[in-house]
Amino acid sequence: MAVKIRLARGGSKKRPHYSIVLTDSRNPRDGRFLEKLGVYDPMLAKDDEKRVVMNLDRIKELLATGAQPTDRVARFLESAGVLDKKARNNPKSAVPGKQMAERAAKKAARAEAPAEE
Repeated sequence: MAVKIRLARGGSKKRPHYSIVLTDSRNPRDGRFLEKLGVYDPMLAKDDEKRVVMNLDRIKELLATGAQPTDRVARFLESAGVLDKKARNNPKSAVPGKQMAERAAKKAARAEAPAEE
């Protein structure tokens, strides 16, 4: 059984509240879970200590036995000092789209052409 530490959404529309849970990876996001490990409230300020509350001792035990955190939970654990920070790189996000590349090429061609007077 593949076990994951991930977020389960709660709260009403436009007022999210997440639980950090241990669950089988085949279960739905908000479905059945094995254990609740903490909470995440994105509506609180980023410097608020109650924004992310986790049972770090239990999470360390679960990681040692093979539980895999999702990307967002891994970031929480990195900021808490449980996991080592890993370098993230998304080179495609900086590449302009097709139309923007065409516009940039036209602009460069106009800039290189001498001004006719």
